[in-house]
Amino acid sequence: MPNTKAPIAIAVTEEFCKGCGLCVAVCPKQAIQLADRMNSRGIHPAHLAHPEDCTGCTHCAIMCPDACLRIFRSE
Repeated sequence: MPNTKAPIAIAVTEEFCKGCGLCVAVCPKQAIQLADRMNSRGIHPAHLAHPEDCTGCTHCAIMCPDACLRIFRSE
């Protein structure tokens, strides 16, 4: 039987992220957080802090005003 729940990864284009936190607020599983580190612009970018909790719902990518997040499912 094939795996119906493929692993999920979220790619954040950190240099474009402005750290607004909208993706953090909309995540139903609180899997996304703002990073402790800063990008080259001095902003704490979003990152997938708890990949095991991510359901791949894409709410974060839809909410991002700068299209910084992409969701991937691997086989």
